[in-house]
Amino acid sequence: MAPTPPPAASASVTPPAPSAPSAEEQKKAAERQQLEKDYEKLEAEQKAELSRLTPEIHKSSQALADKTYPSLKAALTAALASPHRMPGSHERDAARHPQEMLELFGLKPNQTVLEYGPGEGWFTELLAPVLAKSGKLYVTETDPNGPRESRSTYYGLRTKYFLDKLPEAYGKVEPIVIDGKAPKLPLDGKLDMVLVLRGLHGMHNNKQLGTWLAEFHRALKPKGVLGIEQHRAAPGQNPDEASKHGYLPEAWVIEQVEAAGFKLAAKSEINANPKDTKDYKEGVWSLPPTLREGETNRARFQAIGESDRMTLKFVKVDRPAASDSATKAK
Repeated sequence: MAPTPPPAASASVTPPAPSAPSAEEQKKAAERQQLEKDYEKLEAEQKAELSRLTPEIHKSSQALADKTYPSLKAALTAALASPHRMPGSHERDAARHPQEMLELFGLKPNQTVLEYGPGEGWFTELLAPVLAKSGKLYVTETDPNGPRESRSTYYGLRTKYFLDKLPEAYGKVEPIVIDGKAPKLPLDGKLDMVLVLRGLHGMHNNKQLGTWLAEFHRALKPKGVLGIEQHRAAPGQNPDEASKHGYLPEAWVIEQVEAAGFKLAAKSEINANPKDTKDYKEGVWSLPPTLREGETNRARFQAIGESDRMTLKFVKVDRPAASDSATKAK
């Protein structure tokens, strides 16, 4: 019987080449890399700030917060000139008009105030010492102890670092941790004023504007003030599209806020900028102070300056039906 021939050697199989990452995967990877860079920058900036804040600045900040001022103007004048403010803050005073705006809103040093979304702390630098002696300042922050890969954790840590670095100025500020996707404020009827400064577009992008307005309404005392500064879109522009670029139409904003139980009490053009054409690649963030396009058209954007903004004062007048305000905000 003939022997069985050995089996033929199998041909080598080349494994398939890994598929290229999808556009969405590439976007997420780029976002993760950018977030890590932002964390590194935040740590470096905090270290530099702690070095900048000399014993003399700590001492003068304590004196600033301990003093009783005869008026808002006197308190703001002192805060605006104080060395506790971060480098670059003074350069924005002319574009932001803090004294005129806070006077329009009717801020008083003995009030209880909530600043929604303090960002890098530009207004907190002023509000905290003004309210330290006889008032109260709350600020919202996202959870600084959340997952590191979450952008909201970075924002929360930025606020925490800001408040921690100078207890003489910020030690009395009370942060309230919020979830942007499930708005809630534990401040029923405690507030004289809520300030939302350049923050409404984010609420609308997250489909939470109506919910936030209801929370502000509930947290404010009767006749409490809601002060709004917001990048202004062209009249009649679709708010769903405009908000992606940081802007909202003024008439639409007034309609939403009044539907939530507020009445427009005053408005001002102090933050208007007719040079803002509102048509930039990176939206409002192409303009100062962000200058997100880097060196591209930098001189043009600096010549335009900060955005065209509405400045609106609303007063709480009644309690809205939650379903109505939520529906209008969608």
